[in-house]
Amino acid sequence: MTNPLRACPRRATRLVRDRESGSAAIQLAIIAPAVLVLILLAIAAGRISRAATTVDQAAYAAARAASIARTPGQARTDAAHAAAAALGRQGTTCSGGASTHLDLTGFHAPAGTPAQVTARITCQVALADLAIPGLGGSRTIDATAVSALDTYRERTTP
Repeated sequence: MTNPLRACPRRATRLVRDRESGSAAIQLAIIAPAVLVLILLAIAAGRISRAATTVDQAAYAAARAASIARTPGQARTDAAHAAAAALGRQGTTCSGGASTHLDLTGFHAPAGTPAQVTARITCQVALADLAIPGLGGSRTIDATAVSALDTYRERTTP
């Protein structure tokens, strides 16, 4: 007895094609959401990485601006402006605004002694617009920078 599929190869090809019809659509339906989630995760990672670099730069700018100031009050004002300018230049938007915390105890040290200013910037980066399940609506990014006060410059204390 001969195999009917061997006798007619066109019919065998047609039967195989009929079994596979629609499989490309099913594969696409399965793979497309996974690829979309991977793309969104890459965007989220890039946004977080960029924000971390920008917040680090803002902390350094705030510490440097505070260390150049003559008084603690002026240091607070200058640091807040420098941090806002650094974040604004890079286009980083913090949900609820960035918070700047300064350690200005170095201003109370007598002239001639080493002292420093520490700036800490906290920023919440919004991720809710990406709508990735389990990622959350935002990530908090912190950065700290230290800048030395001029050892021999007179410091005005309140």
